[in-house]
Amino acid sequence: MTLEEKLSILSATAKYDVSCSFGERKKDFVYYSVANGRYVPILKILFSNACIYDCAYCINRKSNNIKRASFTVDEVVKLTVDFYKRNYIEGLFLSSAIIKDSNYTMEQLIKVAKKLREEEKFPGYIHLKIVPGADEKLVEKAGMYADRLSINVEFLKKDAFSILAPEKKPEAIQKPLQTSSIKYLQYIEEKKKYSHVKPYSPLGQTTQIIVGATNESDKKIIEFSSKLYKIYKLKRVYYSGYIAINKDKRLPQRSENSLREHRLYQTDFLIRFYNYSIEEIFDNCENLDLNIDPKSLWALKHPEFFPIDISRATFDELIRIPGIGLKSAKKIIMLRKHGILNFDTLKKTGISLKKAKNFITIKGKNFKDSKIYMPLFEFSQNGWDL
Repeated sequence: MTLEEKLSILSATAKYDVSCSFGERKKDFVYYSVANGRYVPILKILFSNACIYDCAYCINRKSNNIKRASFTVDEVVKLTVDFYKRNYIEGLFLSSAIIKDSNYTMEQLIKVAKKLREEEKFPGYIHLKIVPGADEKLVEKAGMYADRLSINVEFLKKDAFSILAPEKKPEAIQKPLQTSSIKYLQYIEEKKKYSHVKPYSPLGQTTQIIVGATNESDKKIIEFSSKLYKIYKLKRVYYSGYIAINKDKRLPQRSENSLREHRLYQTDFLIRFYNYSIEEIFDNCENLDLNIDPKSLWALKHPEFFPIDISRATFDELIRIPGIGLKSAKKIIMLRKHGILNFDTLKKTGISLKKAKNFITIKGKNFKDSKIYMPLFEFSQNGWDL
């Protein structure tokens, strides 16, 4: 099998892991990931899809009749370096199906990262997937070469593993996650004290939850992810909508609505960055409304807070307004300091006027009093405009 054929197979099967990428692909094998506060193009591949496990939901399960391929360490290194030199990519995301056993698979991923760093002097971003069940020493070694580590927790309950992924044990995921978390926090503390500290996964750890393969409510998922953030100090929990790629009586036969993913991400952001509580958002409901984003819904349910006069509102009040995010709230405060906040300058802050206009005033005036008045509130399904 040629290297190009392997790349085609192992980039296609890597797309089901969402714990690193956003947006449209540049090429079939290049995705975008957030690193150091910006989007960077990365080579996203599996080392191998020849798995010894038979997880019900996975395209790579051993009982599936699909094309199998495996890279060598040198092949992954060559692809990464070549694409980097051609400016296709700025980094690598490397995961794998489980070949032979967990430790053997983890060793291959580490060898790739080590060779890139030590022999090729590769300066780009590296994200390594921790293999469930990998030995603690291997997890510690992986963080020496990777900018970011991740391991997918997949499900909320142990029962789901016994039914859908019987070869996987929750402990085989929790233990490596704990190891990487402890090492990362140690690195952060040492970095505060000493100027020269050997990095350990300096961009932190992420994980992924499969949404829709089991019947947990949105509230249960958010409560679970909140615990993960608190216990393991994760940088991000990714919500991967279940895709019905296998016919299996243990699984739903319909793929999850992608809008549900957006609602979970919006809720995740509101809790972590906008000071909302879980109870505020769900308000005695178990699932999020698919027809309206959670921030707008909260605002509509609490008319006593609105309209807010943004000429004197606090930062915390500003970020409660639909259509106003963290950056635009800071810009509004800056415009106020310079005495130039009005409806015309407000447009330059980047807020969503369609969402915000019915919830704000400026010195007692609303949009009806301005020259840029826009008709009636319109709901947008943009998952990122909070």
